[in-house]
Order: sequence, then structure tokens, then C-alpha cells
Amino acid sequence: RFVLDGNTYELATNQPPHHLHGGNKGFAKQVWAAEIIGQEGQPSLKLSYTSLDGEEGYPGNLDCTVTYSFLKNNELVIEYQAVTDKKTIVNFTNHAYFNLKDGGRTPIDNHLLKINANAFTAVDSTCIPTGELMAVDKTPFDFTTLKPIGKDIQAQHAQIKYGNGYDHNFILNTNGRELFIAAEVIEPNTRRTLKVLTTEPGVQLYTANWLDIKGKSNIHYHPRSAFCLETQHFPDSPNQPNFPSTVLKAGETFRSTTVYQFGVR
Repeated sequence: RFVLDGNTYELATNQPPHHLHGGNKGFAKQVWAAEIIGQEGQPSLKLSYTSLDGEEGYPGNLDCTVTYSFLKNNELVIEYQAVTDKKTIVNFTNHAYFNLKDGGRTPIDNHLLKINANAFTAVDSTCIPTGELMAVDKTPFDFTTLKPIGKDIQAQHAQIKYGNGYDHNFILNTNGRELFIAAEVIEPNTRRTLKVLTTEPGVQLYTANWLDIKGKSNIHYHPRSAFCLETQHFPDSPNQPNFPSTVLKAGETFRSTTVYQFGVR
């Protein structure tokens, strides 16, 4: 739940006792209108959706667009935009899974990761932020220099135990809304690289701790066979007054950009 202007909005407890990914039928499960735009030879896909007032418990009619552009320099650019007719809560992200080695056949433990963050939002035993901003220094969460993802993933640390690995929001060392290099990944065997840039203040590192599904080419995706770098505002921001606000007022426009930059090193 959250409170806006003295009104309490009750949301679906689809991850009891919490609300996750926008509810029982969040935006990832809706059918969006699709339009191909952009220049010839370098098209973009523009997706549009209107979330009606009261959908999943949220106030306001929210008109959303997400535009995906795959550029010739191997950049996937995601641009979010939203407007509302009533004050509401907005926090978009992208939950893509990555394995730069072999598409998920083997664990991502040897991938080298750097996150430009000196702190993360500590969580409780249900993985909801407590409000504490915890320094990464001298903890398993120190990715300020390149480090194998698997090096400390089984460390005897309460935060690691809560998430069964990494499932935490890192507070980026960014000062504004300009594109900022949030994270860099190198797969040492193939030398494939991924760089993540964003205008968002945080990035969620998730190491697929609970993954157990069959995917492309009938590959069985096991825990830690992929990682996610989900750019975002901090989880549970509406209930944490010291976190950057996720409130969108009527008439204002929400804008956010994230870039996934691929290469070989």
C-alpha cells in the first residue's frame, strides 16, 4: 500500500505480504499497441498503453510509451515516457536476463561486474528495503572495481542470505538526470561486454536466484544462469521518505532512458 495526499491506496498482495511488479497483471502482462518508427535501416519499436484510473489499485489515467531502438553501434536504447491526470506512482524498469557466455547454459559466476555505487538499500528477510542505506565497502556488495559475480555470492552475510544471492538495489553515484554509466560486465572467455547507462538513480542486481524454467532451444535455465541489471528508482520508494520520489503529478511528464551497450573487448 501507499499514501498520497492523505489517501491510502491498497494494492494486490501478489507476492504475499507484498506487492510486486505492478500487481496481478502488471504492465509486463498487458498488450501494448505497437508502432514501428525511426529511420530506414535503423527502426525503433514504440509501445503504447493506457492504464486506467484504479487499475491494480493505482490512481489516475496513465498514458505510457516505451520505445526500443537498436542502433548500429550495438546499443539497445529504452526510452520511457508517461503522463497522468491524477497524482500517482510511477517506477518503470526492464527485467531482461543476460548471460554473455552461452545464453544460460552455464552459471554467470565468472562474469566480471562493476557497479558505480558506493551504497545499496538494505532489505529485511522478505527482501523489502528497510530504509537503511548500507555502504558496500568491506561487504560482498562491493563491485566498485571489476569482480566475478560469483566471488561472494555465497558469503555468510545476512543480506546475501535474505536474497539467496544478489537481489538488491544499488544507489548509483550519479548527481542528476543525465545518462550515467551504472554498470559494466565482461565475460572473460568470449570477451563479450555489456555497459549499462541510465538516467535513473538506482540499479537492481538480480542473479536469477530462483530461476527454474525452460527457455530458448529447450535450455533449462537454473538459478544463477543469468543476471539482471534493472535500472529504476528504489523499491518501496512510496513508503520510504528518504528515497528519491516516484510521485508523478497531474500534467507532468515522466521521462527515463536506459542504454544497454554491447561489445567485445
